[in-house]
Amino acid sequence: MDGNRRFARERGLATLEGHRMGYAKAKEVAQWCRDAGVRHLVLYAFSTENWNRAPEEVAYLTDMMKKLLLSEVDELRKEHGAVRFVGDLERFGADFAAQARALEAQNPADPVLTVSIALSYGGRAEIVRAVNKLLDEAPRGEVGEKEFEKHLWTAGVPDPDIVLRTGGERRLSGFLPWQSVYSELFFLDTYWPAFSKKEFDEILAAYAKRERRMGK
Repeated sequence: MDGNRRFARERGLATLEGHRMGYAKAKEVAQWCRDAGVRHLVLYAFSTENWNRAPEEVAYLTDMMKKLLLSEVDELRKEHGAVRFVGDLERFGADFAAQARALEAQNPADPVLTVSIALSYGGRAEIVRAVNKLLDEAPRGEVGEKEFEKHLWTAGVPDPDIVLRTGGERRLSGFLPWQSVYSELFFLDTYWPAFSKKEFDEILAAYAKRERRMGK
């Protein structure tokens, strides 16, 4: 969800206002996904590198996510949706991590849409963590992909069919490197707050025309 800050600056707005509009867009896109029959949506909300931003920006983002993300779960549940939190949640504090896990435990058994929110997430950090989890277990022989995936933060979330990045950059920047090896990639110059339903529909239409051989 790239481009919040640039969207705001180009309009003479405060950087934090760009983040607020980006959050509103995420809610809108989740609704588009539900209406289109998409069952899983992963939102890259805060990376491990984002901790290095200006202290006031980090404080605003973390405070917003603690207050707003948790408060939105009730609305998602009314739509028979589920929420997952993916990443190093303990960096946001033990209370937030406990709240997040408690909310996950209340998810419906067969949700219409599962929204996974990547917080303090980095692909390399996820892989290193999974390796260390395996090393902590009893000595074993060869480890297969399925067993390895059980130790990822995204365990239980299907690999993405589509990865979309807004904001003009043509790279994944640590987003789901293990899971996205066969994803269809879409890059838009549009900033995230300006991402439109028309563009969303065009991406789904383009995806439907692609031949996915999965290396075969």
